[in-house]
Amino acid sequence: MNKKVELQDLGLKDYKETWDFQEELFQKTLAIKIKNRREETQVLTPNHFLLVEHPHVYTLGKSGDIDNLLVDEKVLAEKGAKFYKINRGGDITYHGPGQIVGYPILDLDNFFTDIHKYLRLLEEMVILTLAEYGVKAERSKGETGVWLDVGTPFARKICAMGVRASRWVTMHGFAMNVNADLGYFDLMIPCGIKGKAVTSLNVELGKKEVPMAQVKEKLLKHFSQLFEAEIIN
Repeated sequence: MNKKVELQDLGLKDYKETWDFQEELFQKTLAIKIKNRREETQVLTPNHFLLVEHPHVYTLGKSGDIDNLLVDEKVLAEKGAKFYKINRGGDITYHGPGQIVGYPILDLDNFFTDIHKYLRLLEEMVILTLAEYGVKAERSKGETGVWLDVGTPFARKICAMGVRASRWVTMHGFAMNVNADLGYFDLMIPCGIKGKAVTSLNVELGKKEVPMAQVKEKLLKHFSQLFEAEIIN
Protein backbone atom coordinates (compact mmCIF):
# COMPACT_ATOMS: atom_id res chain seq x y z
CA MET A 1 0.00 0.00 0.00
CA ASN A 2 1.46 3.33 -1.12
CA LYS A 3 0.16 6.44 0.65
CA LYS A 4 2.69 8.79 -0.91
CA VAL A 5 1.13 11.30 -3.31
CA GLU A 6 3.25 13.09 -5.89
CA LEU A 7 2.22 16.72 -6.26
CA GLN A 8 2.61 18.68 -9.49
CA ASP A 9 1.50 22.30 -9.74
CA LEU A 10 1.05 22.91 -13.47
CA GLY A 11 0.32 26.64 -13.21
CA LEU A 12 -1.91 28.00 -16.00
CA LYS A 13 -2.38 25.20 -18.53
CA ASP A 14 -4.76 24.44 -21.40
CA TYR A 15 -7.62 22.11 -20.39
CA LYS A 16 -7.09 19.58 -23.20
CA GLU A 17 -3.33 19.34 -22.56
CA THR A 18 -4.00 18.75 -18.87
CA TRP A 19 -6.72 16.19 -19.62
CA ASP A 20 -4.28 14.29 -21.89
CA PHE A 21 -1.65 14.36 -19.12
CA GLN A 22 -4.21 13.09 -16.59
CA GLU A 23 -5.21 10.31 -18.95
CA GLU A 24 -1.57 9.30 -19.40
CA LEU A 25 -0.98 9.03 -15.62
CA PHE A 26 -4.33 7.27 -15.18
CA GLN A 27 -3.56 4.65 -17.87
CA LYS A 28 -0.05 4.01 -16.49
CA THR A 29 -1.50 3.29 -13.05
CA LEU A 30 -4.16 1.00 -14.54
CA ALA A 31 -1.46 -0.87 -16.49
CA ILE A 32 0.50 -1.52 -13.26
CA LYS A 33 -2.64 -2.81 -11.54
CA ILE A 34 -3.46 -5.17 -14.43
CA LYS A 35 0.13 -6.45 -14.49
CA ASN A 36 0.10 -6.97 -10.72
CA ARG A 37 -2.92 -9.26 -11.04
CA ARG A 38 -1.06 -11.47 -13.49
CA GLU A 39 2.32 -11.66 -11.76
CA GLU A 40 3.59 -12.70 -8.34
CA THR A 41 5.93 -9.72 -7.95
CA GLN A 42 3.82 -6.72 -6.99
CA VAL A 43 4.75 -3.18 -8.00
CA LEU A 44 3.44 -0.31 -5.87
CA THR A 45 0.99 1.87 -7.76
CA PRO A 46 1.70 5.61 -7.77
CA ASN A 47 -0.65 8.37 -6.59
CA HIS A 48 -0.65 11.81 -8.19
CA PHE A 49 -2.23 15.16 -7.36
CA LEU A 50 -2.25 17.79 -10.11
CA LEU A 51 -3.04 21.42 -9.29
CA VAL A 52 -3.79 23.74 -12.20
CA GLU A 53 -5.55 26.87 -13.41
CA HIS A 54 -7.17 26.69 -16.82
CA PRO A 55 -7.80 29.40 -19.40
CA HIS A 56 -11.59 29.93 -19.81
CA VAL A 57 -13.22 26.61 -20.70
CA TYR A 58 -16.58 24.81 -20.40
CA THR A 59 -16.70 21.03 -20.00
CA LEU A 60 -19.70 18.73 -20.28
CA GLY A 61 -19.80 15.38 -18.45
CA LYS A 62 -21.11 12.09 -19.87
CA SER A 63 -24.61 12.51 -18.48
CA GLY A 64 -24.72 16.25 -19.16
CA ASP A 65 -27.23 18.18 -21.25
CA ILE A 66 -25.75 20.47 -23.93
CA ASP A 67 -28.76 22.78 -23.44
CA ASN A 68 -27.19 23.79 -20.12
CA LEU A 69 -24.65 25.78 -22.16
CA LEU A 70 -26.64 28.93 -22.89
CA VAL A 71 -24.54 30.37 -25.73
CA ASP A 72 -23.15 29.17 -29.05
CA GLU A 73 -19.56 28.68 -30.16
CA LYS A 74 -19.40 32.19 -31.63
CA VAL A 75 -20.13 33.78 -28.25
CA LEU A 76 -17.64 31.43 -26.57
CA ALA A 77 -14.98 32.49 -29.07
CA GLU A 78 -15.72 36.16 -28.35
CA LYS A 79 -15.27 35.42 -24.64
CA GLY A 80 -11.98 33.60 -25.31
CA ALA A 81 -13.44 30.33 -24.03
CA LYS A 82 -13.24 26.73 -25.27
CA PHE A 83 -15.71 23.83 -24.93
CA TYR A 84 -15.08 20.07 -24.46
CA LYS A 85 -17.23 16.98 -23.92
CA ILE A 86 -15.42 14.78 -21.41
CA ASN A 87 -15.56 11.39 -19.67
CA ARG A 88 -16.30 12.34 -16.06
CA GLY A 89 -19.64 12.22 -14.28
CA GLY A 90 -21.72 15.35 -13.77
CA ASP A 91 -23.12 18.01 -16.07
CA ILE A 92 -21.59 21.27 -17.32
CA THR A 93 -18.76 23.02 -15.51
CA TYR A 94 -16.74 26.17 -16.09
CA HIS A 95 -13.01 26.50 -15.40
CA GLY A 96 -10.99 29.69 -15.62
CA PRO A 97 -8.25 31.82 -14.09
CA GLY A 98 -8.69 32.46 -10.37
CA GLN A 99 -10.01 28.96 -9.82
CA ILE A 100 -7.97 26.20 -8.17
CA VAL A 101 -8.55 22.95 -10.04
CA GLY A 102 -7.32 19.74 -8.43
CA TYR A 103 -7.00 16.37 -10.14
CA PRO A 104 -6.11 13.56 -7.71
CA ILE A 105 -5.13 10.48 -9.71
CA LEU A 106 -5.15 8.02 -6.86
CA ASP A 107 -5.25 4.25 -6.65
CA LEU A 108 -7.94 3.95 -3.98
CA ASP A 109 -6.65 0.45 -3.22
CA ASN A 110 -3.89 2.39 -1.44
CA PHE A 111 -6.46 4.20 0.74
CA PHE A 112 -10.00 2.74 0.80
CA THR A 113 -12.24 1.33 -1.92
CA ASP A 114 -15.25 3.59 -1.54
CA ILE A 115 -16.07 6.28 -4.14
CA HIS A 116 -18.75 7.84 -1.91
CA LYS A 117 -16.19 8.25 0.90
CA TYR A 118 -13.66 9.62 -1.60
CA LEU A 119 -16.03 12.38 -2.74
CA ARG A 120 -17.05 13.22 0.84
CA LEU A 121 -13.39 13.57 1.87
CA LEU A 122 -12.66 15.88 -1.09
CA GLU A 123 -15.63 17.99 0.01
CA GLU A 124 -14.38 17.95 3.60
CA MET A 125 -10.95 19.15 2.44
CA VAL A 126 -12.60 22.22 0.88
CA ILE A 127 -14.95 22.78 3.84
CA LEU A 128 -12.02 22.74 6.30
CA THR A 129 -9.99 25.08 4.07
CA LEU A 130 -12.84 27.59 3.85
CA ALA A 131 -13.32 27.41 7.63
CA GLU A 132 -9.78 28.76 8.01
CA TYR A 133 -11.02 31.93 6.26
CA GLY A 134 -14.07 32.15 8.51
CA VAL A 135 -16.40 30.92 5.74
CA LYS A 136 -18.95 28.29 6.83
CA ALA A 137 -19.39 25.85 3.98
CA GLU A 138 -21.32 22.60 3.82
CA ARG A 139 -22.71 19.84 1.64
CA SER A 140 -26.08 20.07 -0.08
CA LYS A 141 -28.05 16.81 -0.03
CA GLY A 142 -28.07 15.15 -3.44
CA GLU A 143 -25.75 17.78 -4.95
CA THR A 144 -22.04 16.98 -5.06
CA GLY A 145 -19.68 19.83 -4.25
CA VAL A 146 -19.39 22.49 -1.55
CA TRP A 147 -22.03 25.12 -0.86
CA LEU A 148 -22.81 28.13 1.34
CA ASP A 149 -26.17 28.92 2.99
CA VAL A 150 -27.71 25.57 2.02
CA GLY A 151 -31.48 25.42 2.37
CA THR A 152 -31.93 29.17 2.02
CA PRO A 153 -32.78 31.37 -1.00
CA PHE A 154 -29.13 32.50 -0.86
CA ALA A 155 -27.63 29.02 -1.43
CA ARG A 156 -24.55 29.28 -3.64
CA LYS A 157 -21.85 26.90 -4.81
CA ILE A 158 -18.17 27.62 -4.23
CA CYS A 159 -16.63 24.31 -5.34
CA ALA A 160 -17.74 21.90 -8.09
CA MET A 161 -16.73 18.23 -8.28
CA GLY A 162 -16.84 15.48 -10.88
CA VAL A 163 -14.77 12.31 -10.91
CA ARG A 164 -14.20 9.21 -12.96
CA ALA A 165 -12.89 5.91 -11.59
CA SER A 166 -11.84 2.60 -13.11
CA ARG A 167 -10.46 -0.34 -11.11
CA TRP A 168 -10.42 2.09 -8.16
CA VAL A 169 -8.12 4.55 -9.96
CA THR A 170 -9.53 8.10 -9.97
CA MET A 171 -9.22 11.05 -12.31
CA HIS A 172 -10.82 14.51 -12.75
CA GLY A 173 -11.64 16.12 -9.39
CA PHE A 174 -12.65 19.50 -7.98
CA ALA A 175 -12.73 23.18 -8.97
CA MET A 176 -12.73 25.75 -6.16
CA ASN A 177 -13.53 29.38 -6.92
CA VAL A 178 -10.95 31.59 -5.21
CA ASN A 179 -10.68 34.72 -7.39
CA ALA A 180 -12.95 33.57 -10.22
CA ASP A 181 -14.68 35.88 -12.72
CA LEU A 182 -18.27 34.91 -11.88
CA GLY A 183 -19.60 36.51 -15.09
CA TYR A 184 -18.55 33.37 -16.99
CA PHE A 185 -21.00 31.27 -14.96
CA ASP A 186 -23.87 33.28 -16.48
CA LEU A 187 -23.25 31.57 -19.83
CA MET A 188 -24.43 28.19 -18.47
CA ILE A 189 -26.71 26.50 -15.95
CA PRO A 190 -23.97 25.42 -13.49
CA CYS A 191 -23.94 21.62 -13.10
CA GLY A 192 -27.43 21.65 -14.64
CA ILE A 193 -28.96 23.01 -11.42
CA LYS A 194 -31.31 25.89 -12.16
CA GLY A 195 -31.78 28.81 -9.80
CA LYS A 196 -28.62 28.21 -7.77
CA ALA A 197 -25.99 30.91 -7.59
CA VAL A 198 -22.21 30.54 -7.70
CA THR A 199 -19.69 32.40 -5.55
CA SER A 200 -15.96 32.82 -5.06
CA LEU A 201 -13.83 33.08 -1.91
CA ASN A 202 -12.70 36.65 -2.65
CA VAL A 203 -16.34 37.73 -3.01
CA GLU A 204 -17.27 36.11 0.30
CA LEU A 205 -14.37 37.83 2.04
CA GLY A 206 -14.99 41.18 0.32
CA LYS A 207 -11.47 41.18 -1.08
CA LYS A 208 -10.15 41.93 -4.53
CA GLU A 209 -7.90 38.90 -4.38
CA VAL A 210 -7.04 36.00 -2.06
CA PRO A 211 -3.47 34.58 -2.40
CA MET A 212 -3.84 31.38 -4.45
CA ALA A 213 -0.65 29.82 -3.07
CA GLN A 214 -1.99 30.18 0.47
CA VAL A 215 -5.27 28.45 -0.43
CA LYS A 216 -3.41 25.61 -2.18
CA GLU A 217 -1.25 25.12 0.91
CA LYS A 218 -4.33 24.80 3.12
CA LEU A 219 -6.07 22.40 0.70
CA LEU A 220 -3.01 20.14 0.59
CA LYS A 221 -2.65 20.18 4.38
CA HIS A 222 -6.23 18.99 4.82
CA PHE A 223 -5.95 16.48 1.97
CA SER A 224 -2.87 14.99 3.63
CA GLN A 225 -4.63 14.71 6.99
CA LEU A 226 -7.93 13.32 5.66
CA PHE A 227 -6.31 10.74 3.38
CA GLU A 228 -3.44 10.05 5.82
CA ALA A 229 -1.14 10.68 2.87
CA GLU A 230 2.39 11.99 2.51
CA ILE A 231 2.60 14.65 -0.19
CA ILE A 232 5.83 14.70 -2.18
CA ASN A 233 6.75 17.61 -4.44
